[in-house]
Amino acid sequence: MVSLFDTQGKQIFLGNVLFVVCCVFYLAWWLLAFKPSGEAGGLRTGWLLIPASVFGIASIVIALSGILAKPSVTTRLLPSGVILWGGIAAFFILLVVTAWLFKRPVTTELILIVGWGMLALAEINLLFGTGLFSQKLSWGLIVAIGLAVLISLICYVLYYRLDRSARYLDGMIPLLLAALTMGGISILMLTAG
Repeated sequence: MVSLFDTQGKQIFLGNVLFVVCCVFYLAWWLLAFKPSGEAGGLRTGWLLIPASVFGIASIVIALSGILAKPSVTTRLLPSGVILWGGIAAFFILLVVTAWLFKRPVTTELILIVGWGMLALAEINLLFGTGLFSQKLSWGLIVAIGLAVLISLICYVLYYRLDRSARYLDGMIPLLLAALTMGGISILMLTAG
């Protein structure tokens, strides 16, 4: 059984905390760089993307190290292949649907949304499999992650159809949802462990 004090638990918890910090820097950049009343670009805001990138990459590497380590219990809510191959398939389907059907220019946000959803699902899968999260809690979190991904995809599709002020708010929603979800998983890990 994994607890917050086991290596896997620590890695997932730390990965999530770093992910939230990444989102905070990214959101700070967004708030300043795309402010409708007057954008502040260049070096005045661009430097915020450096810590966002560093914390983001570190969070993924650390969380994946915990997810991919051999757990002491091998029960899974979802087969691991479903998350990996389903996520890859979902990305390509969404790429075609958003670009062709919705005429949305393709940007890196699509891979970030799908990749984040895959990471969050893999975490829940492991935390259930090792006994830290119950089946009921795990399914509830899977539904919450699915809703956060769906809302983020709606924001992604709508972005270029909105005026400047609405676009500004629209761009913040996926960041806030991802940060709140990962922070929530970490808090639940503290209370379960």
